[in-house]
Amino acid sequence: MKRGQVKLSFGMIFSIILIIFFISFAFYAIYKFLMVSDDITVGKFVDGLQSDINKLWKSSQGSQELEYSLPKKIEWVCFVDLLEPGRGTYSNRGFYEEFERYPPERNLFFHPIDSAGLNSFEIEHIDFEGDNPLCFENVKGKVKITIEKDFGEALVSITT
Repeated sequence: MKRGQVKLSFGMIFSIILIIFFISFAFYAIYKFLMVSDDITVGKFVDGLQSDINKLWKSSQGSQELEYSLPKKIEWVCFVDLLEPGRGTYSNRGFYEEFERYPPERNLFFHPIDSAGLNSFEIEHIDFEGDNPLCFENVKGKVKITIEKDFGEALVSITT
């Protein structure tokens, strides 16, 4: 009789260990899925922004205020020209120094660094004047960016 009780208790312990393993694996899978979801949102933002800039770049003139969704852990979206010195409000906050670690052809960054799976991108056909970096705040998962192009200009301007 003692032998049957030992087998039953070993089976129960093994079942509990398996249940704990499956539950922890499920939480891990959900966490990874949410992280992939954030990366997809960032990718959609970059693709959408580049698409909107390309449309305006191909036209003769125009102006648009665009709104994009981003994960809430990203606080700022910044456009930086790393070939020019830092100036303005956000360079005083130390943003420019953080972005200098990346290749100079990159001109779109997310702050804080490492808040997105990918931290920097290259956006084509843009120009911005004034602050370097030029940053836009992420308010409740939404970022508003104004792009414009006047007649005769070669590049699309990003303004605040």
